[in-house]
Amino acid sequence: MLDSNKGGALPLGSLNHISFLCRSLEVSLDFYKNVLGFTPIRRPGSLDFDGAWLFKYGIGIHLLQSADSEAMPKKTEINPKDNHISFQCESMALVEKKLKELGIAYIQQRVEEGGIYVDQLFFHDPDGFMIEICNCDNLPVIPLGSGEPVRVCKRVNLEIMPQQKVAIPCASTQESHITCA
Repeated sequence: MLDSNKGGALPLGSLNHISFLCRSLEVSLDFYKNVLGFTPIRRPGSLDFDGAWLFKYGIGIHLLQSADSEAMPKKTEINPKDNHISFQCESMALVEKKLKELGIAYIQQRVEEGGIYVDQLFFHDPDGFMIEICNCDNLPVIPLGSGEPVRVCKRVNLEIMPQQKVAIPCASTQESHITCA
């Protein structure tokens, strides 16, 4: 265990990517493109294994073709307590409608904290990895011990060109130290 008195946490910036091992690279690529809206991006040519890189929402997903797809575990039960990635959305009703249209099985949950509600939908990708879609931005981010919100921010999904800067309003207890994007 790291001793927090010896220099603190690693100097990290943000989440870069998540990697998933796939039974079928083509099936998983189709899912992440057409269900979750990710865009395929160029992979380094020096990689000597089958895979695909995708990007959207400020994060990357790296799909890796399994060398032995039959040995991969098969998950059928949708369990919100299992490992998963979560995506914020603006309309839970539209997401639920789309999942129904696509015939993707899902379960719903609702979390309540101090009169604030978060709705969640959980489902699997083609390889059994859990995906959560939520309106989690409803909850303020409050560090343990202080009780004061660090960020209360409604994120907006904007496609920004490299040279553009867009100001996104953000309510915070320390606005000069918070950037919402």
